[in-house]
Amino acid sequence: MTVTIGSRVVGGGRPAYVIAEIGLNHNGDVDIAKRLIDVAADAGADAVKFQKRTPEIATPEHMRDMPRDTPWGRMTYLDYRRRVEFDREQYIEISDHALLRGLEWFASPWDVPSVAFLEDLGVVAHKVASASLTDVELLQALRDTGKPVILSTGMSTIEQIDAAIDMLGTDRLVLMHATSTYPMEPEEANLRMIPALRDRFPGVPVGYSGHERGLQISLAAVALGAVAVERHITLDRTMWGSDHAASLEPAGLQHLVRDIRVIEEALGDGVKRVYPGELAPMAKLRRVPA
Repeated sequence: MTVTIGSRVVGGGRPAYVIAEIGLNHNGDVDIAKRLIDVAADAGADAVKFQKRTPEIATPEHMRDMPRDTPWGRMTYLDYRRRVEFDREQYIEISDHALLRGLEWFASPWDVPSVAFLEDLGVVAHKVASASLTDVELLQALRDTGKPVILSTGMSTIEQIDAAIDMLGTDRLVLMHATSTYPMEPEEANLRMIPALRDRFPGVPVGYSGHERGLQISLAAVALGAVAVERHITLDRTMWGSDHAASLEPAGLQHLVRDIRVIEEALGDGVKRVYPGELAPMAKLRRVPA
């Protein structure tokens, strides 16, 4: 089964769909967001992803008044959340830039009003963050859009994943294996969940959303059959913000996309054959002909 996201087809033997997650790594700055879009386009990614919140709804109550030291001074966590959100005009500017660079764009809405906000902007798909997998009201709103949904499965039990998929349906669904540790250590990657999810939900494309350092685990996910790969990106891992340390810098994203394409080519079709490049070594080295 395949899922079409904008002009790209995910699954069915197509090249892995590479999502460069900008998330909140723009730090509320449209110019940084545009530079990150350029990084994604230059590396050959397929899409960029943001996060969209209505801070008054999406911020947990016990976190709202917590003090936070930020580049703009000390403020409450709720005020910080407001500070890094883009408004409609800013998203239009970002959207135009992404489309000019040949990228799809969408976001993870964290509440129902954010779904309506993104629908008004005409996004091609929606992403469910792992933290939102159990938010029934949000899942219902996403199902009702009729758009493709990419569902991350970090911090979730298999029973919770079952319930979310029952709510969303499987017609336009892409599942993403994930572990929501930032940064994630290799012993928590559990990449064998990729084929396990594929077996449990036949016909549903399964990808990988990673928060690890480096490239090896994401590349191994492709070798295990991941049809999509999502990684956070940043201009500099030392920038202020909670996600930068677990993100790829521009060269890292370029290497990731390059190596994914090499692996896809190397996987082949599973049919044993003698390749033209083997004929000369065969003539030279094989003593007993068949």
